[in-house]
Amino acid sequence: MVVDDERALADLVGSYLRRDGFEVTVTGDGAEAVALARTVDPDVIVLDLGLPGLDGVEVCRRIRAHSDAYVVMLTARTDEVDTLIGLSVGADDYMTKPFSPRELTARIQAMLRRPRGTGTGYDDEVGAAGPATGSAADARPRRIGDLTIDVAGREVHVDGTAVPLTRTEFDVLAALSRDPGVVFTRAQLIAAVWGPNWVGNEHLVDVHIGHLRRKLGDDAALGRYVRTVRGVGYRMGVG
Repeated sequence: MVVDDERALADLVGSYLRRDGFEVTVTGDGAEAVALARTVDPDVIVLDLGLPGLDGVEVCRRIRAHSDAYVVMLTARTDEVDTLIGLSVGADDYMTKPFSPRELTARIQAMLRRPRGTGTGYDDEVGAAGPATGSAADARPRRIGDLTIDVAGREVHVDGTAVPLTRTEFDVLAALSRDPGVVFTRAQLIAAVWGPNWVGNEHLVDVHIGHLRRKLGDDAALGRYVRTVRGVGYRMGVG
């Protein structure tokens, strides 16, 4: 689903996506987008931040209440605060206008190629983050103190209570937990979760780490589940 009040741009993006084999629904109205997300049930939503009336942040917030679709936020504003606000309500990625429709479709294809039920992690053979191999060991639930990560079922519990995560938040946690003793740089997490060809601000990782900590009841100072290694990146805590 493409949501942008610049109809010419929305139609252009839609044409590129259709060329790649997607079924596309286009709207320029935020309220209509929220309603359509229930009926169409899209896999991916390309969402403009600066919609009139119901803006992209509020649209994303409302859609997140019932959908785990990937959300790519489009913004004409270069102010990082606007980007972080958009991501704080559950967007998975963002692109700043003007952008290349080819790059957008490539990012969407990469999102949809993410493995489901096998996790992601660090590939020791090539020395960079990459998809997990899908072994039986990878699929077993992972426990960090009272945190349980069911990779096969894509469920997370803290002390027996289910914690709802977006797809991207889960993928970041799965990547970290596959090798809990390994410190991941932002670049390695980007490669593991967003794909090796992703281009953008690597601080996107920090935003999703912040979401994870908030939902898990953790914080940067404690690092019970996700620990910051200053000057390097992130690793799992000890629970």
